[in-house]
Amino acid sequence: MTFEQLRTFLWVARLGGFRKASDRLNLSQPAVSTRISNLEQELEATLFERGPGELFLTKKGQQLLGYAEQMLFVEEEIKQRVANPSETEGLFRVGASETIAQAWLPAFIQAFSTYFPRVNIDLTVDISLNLRAAVLERRLDLAFLMGPISEYSVKNVALPQFDLHWYKSKQLGDIDLSTIPIISYSSQTRPYRELTSELARRVGPKSRVFSSASLSASLKMIAAGITVGPYPRVLAAHHLEANEIEEFDPGFVPPPLEFTASYLAEPHSFLVENSAEIARGVAADWHSTYPR
Repeated sequence: MTFEQLRTFLWVARLGGFRKASDRLNLSQPAVSTRISNLEQELEATLFERGPGELFLTKKGQQLLGYAEQMLFVEEEIKQRVANPSETEGLFRVGASETIAQAWLPAFIQAFSTYFPRVNIDLTVDISLNLRAAVLERRLDLAFLMGPISEYSVKNVALPQFDLHWYKSKQLGDIDLSTIPIISYSSQTRPYRELTSELARRVGPKSRVFSSASLSASLKMIAAGITVGPYPRVLAAHHLEANEIEEFDPGFVPPPLEFTASYLAEPHSFLVENSAEIARGVAADWHSTYPR
C-alpha cells in the first residue's frame, strides 16, 4: 500500500468518480483504475460499488476513508514542517476576479513562484459566482473572490477591501443619475445588487443600470460618455492617466468590495494554506502603497 494509492482512493471517494479523480490528479483514467484495483487486491476488499452514474463507498471503503484522511494529513504535516517548500511539485489551480487580476495578482504569482519554484500554475480569471462554484466543485484549489463563501467546508481568509469611486467621462458636465445609465459589475454579483437597491431608494424607477462581467469594457463605456459608474481606482487608472475620465460625487458611495482567499479545508493542503497566507501578505503590501 502506498501514499499514491491512498491519495487516489481519497480523491475518487471525494469526487465520486474515476474521471473526476484523474482530472484532479493529472493522471489518465486507466492509471487511476489500476491504482484502485491494486489497492483492493492488496486489502482483499471491494472499496467501491457502482450506482447510476456514480460510485459509492462500500462499508470497507468507508472504514478506509477515515484512515486515508489521517495518513495523508500526517504526510501534509511532514511536508509543512520538515520538507523544503522549494522541492514541492505539482499543479496549483488558482482563480481570481478581474479586480484582483488588475491589482495585486501579478505580485502574488511572483511571490508564489519564488516560494514554490517547481509548482505549475493554472490561472482562471472569472466572476466571483463562477469562482465560488469552481472551488466547491474542486476545480480550483484557491480563489480570490468577493467573499466569503458561506459553506461550512470552506476556509475564508480575509483580504483588504477595495473602496469604490464614481467615474464619468471628462466630456460630461453635471451628472443626473435619473437620465444617464449607470454601469456596474455582473448582475449576479453583490455590488450590482447593492447599487440597484440604493439607486431605487435614492433615484427611483427612472434609474437605468447596465451590468457587465468585463470591467475593462465597463470603464471604456464610461470613458466614451455612455455611462457612469462606481469602480475601484485600480480599474480606472489607465483612463485617469489618459485624462479620459474623472471622479465625481453623486451624493453617495456604495460599500467597499470585500474579498477573500477561499479554499476547501479538506483534504488538508499546506500548499493551499500557505498560498492563501502569501496572498494576504502580498495584498496588504499592495494596498499600503496604492491609493485607495
